Amino acid sequence: MTPSQTTAEIAVIPENINTVQFKTRIRPYLIIAPALLVTIGILIPFAMSIFYSLTNFDFRRRDYDFVGLRNWIGMFTSDVFWHALWVTIRYAFFSTGFALLFGLGVAMLLTSIDNAFSRILRVALVFPLMVAPVISTLIWNLMLNNSVGIVERFLNLFGIFGFPWHASHGTAMMTAVMIDVWVNTPFVIVLIMAGLQSLPKSPFESAKIDGGSAWFNFRKLTLPILKPYIYVALLFRLMASLQEFGIIFALTSGGPGNTLMNLSLSAHQRGFRFFEVGISLTYILFLWVVIFILAKQIVKRWQIAQRTATGRMADGSEG
Repeated sequence: MTPSQTTAEIAVIPENINTVQFKTRIRPYLIIAPALLVTIGILIPFAMSIFYSLTNFDFRRRDYDFVGLRNWIGMFTSDVFWHALWVTIRYAFFSTGFALLFGLGVAMLLTSIDNAFSRILRVALVFPLMVAPVISTLIWNLMLNNSVGIVERFLNLFGIFGFPWHASHGTAMMTAVMIDVWVNTPFVIVLIMAGLQSLPKSPFESAKIDGGSAWFNFRKLTLPILKPYIYVALLFRLMASLQEFGIIFALTSGGPGNTLMNLSLSAHQRGFRFFEVGISLTYILFLWVVIFILAKQIVKRWQIAQRTATGRMADGSEG
């Protein structure tokens, strides 16, 4: 090929050979646009919440003044806040703990048994997830009624009459936690069952040959490999129980008295009953900070458990 031929061939090459079409250039922006809109939709209310928490904004008047940290100082020096925080911690601890324990136990039981009854039970246990928590609470409220409730009739067979349930300071927390566990345990069951069905068989076959007991297999093999799934369930259930509103509001509206008045209900009361929006937002933002810190720690534990479980699965497959 002569230099003149090369020059001629280059001359006929289109000038826009490396020009990317407009549709191709804009495609990445179209893909991230929904996520960007959602992010903006979250950040704008969040920034407004921080701003209004530093003011004395009130639904009853248009004008408001910047008060700095007065709302925050008033919150931390209020007995109402510390009571609400204590109720929130207790409710989250019991509801999340029982949901994880029951979910793990039922999931392992259903996975180990394969018959018609267990298959029917797997479907039936998902039903609570199909009902809104508020509707489930109203149904339980009717069943626990001392006049017409089916639970009351059942307890009457054992000589128990007029059990107070949510009408007493001593049993209101237990009743709310019981309903929460009934509503949300199926989520844990489904998640743990997915983890159990993905377990490798090689480590358990090796342990069986070596004469390992059921408790040894659970403690040394099943539980470490299931930890990532347990942490995921813990993350979602803890975040939901810390900010629980619907079940408690539908059950007692925070009562009797202020027995179940957690941070979410206290913020609702401050904002929509007393119209103190600035103070209400301090409760919500403090709850967000608590959830953010706990979620970050759980995610770290999940990452460690994920690496550990992957290593165990690899060791087992190699063995």
